[in-house]
Amino acid sequence: MLKHLEPLCRLCGASGQETPVRNYLIAQIEALGLPYQVDPLGNLLVEKKGTQTPPKKWMIGAHMDEVGCIVTYLNSNGTMQIAPVGGIDPSVVIGRSVQVGENLLPGVIGAKPIHLLSSEERKKAPSFSQLYLDIGAKDKAEAETLVQPGTYVHFCSDYTLLGGGKLIRSKALDDRIGCAILLHLLEQDVPYDFTAAFHVQEEIGLRGAKAAAYTIAPDFALILETTTAADFPSAHADEKVCQLGNGPVVSFMDRSTLYDRELYQLANTLCQENGIPVQTKTRIAGGNDSGAVHVSRGGVRTLAISAPCRNLHSPSCVANLADIQHCLTLTLLLLKQAGTLL
Repeated sequence: MLKHLEPLCRLCGASGQETPVRNYLIAQIEALGLPYQVDPLGNLLVEKKGTQTPPKKWMIGAHMDEVGCIVTYLNSNGTMQIAPVGGIDPSVVIGRSVQVGENLLPGVIGAKPIHLLSSEERKKAPSFSQLYLDIGAKDKAEAETLVQPGTYVHFCSDYTLLGGGKLIRSKALDDRIGCAILLHLLEQDVPYDFTAAFHVQEEIGLRGAKAAAYTIAPDFALILETTTAADFPSAHADEKVCQLGNGPVVSFMDRSTLYDRELYQLANTLCQENGIPVQTKTRIAGGNDSGAVHVSRGGVRTLAISAPCRNLHSPSCVANLADIQHCLTLTLLLLKQAGTLL
């Protein structure tokens, strides 16, 4: 499974620009000889045959897109104004190296120097309107030959192992972790048939999942995700939300979904019986493609399995390799129950 995670993370695929990620996945899927389709929004839907056909239809989903930025205006001096694609804290991008456009031009995101800030400006958090993109163009005319409004901007970040190889640092772990797990499932013999859905545009409103779930019309859905871990010394008790090293996060509720209670309880039971660490969110926070999937058509019984991740939506997300492996194991254990759930 991990053989796919690094190449997936290195690809640039902000919401609406998932083509490089989708092309990588299609190459693997074609090598496996699996039937697939790409819908008008860009979702990649793959049929996986198992040993048996379950009495109810199952869907397993993960989203291909990552957060990024987009050019909105070219300034006279050759710098550019940008806006976020997805939820990004402006403070995490200041001074960061980025890759611009399909040719991955090198650039950097800058801000007004601190010695020029007024006392009032220093008290306020920066906004994207105060940031600028610099690709080294001498003026607007030169910048226009390379970049136009609507050009995507992606974080530039190495894929690095930390802590003696126990942790990963990279951009786009949200949700290339889910994509890597789902691709691994497609490469394995599985107990029951399911439809794999690699979604687009999760970061800007769960748009791809809404269309994919309508097309697939599943009875049950598992969403493979990452979720925010705030396990820092300054966070106390429930403020941590979840923690690296404590296993998959199986939530009972977040801001977009009340999860199926039977699936939630089953996941916890399977973890206990198989010695898998498991945790839930200690605050009602965040959301994922489950929010669109579980209300599709007549309703879908849905559960999310998430890997805890520090610094989510930044150039340097951090996740635990053991947590990721446990997410895969739990997904397989739940799929083995597909014949008994009605």
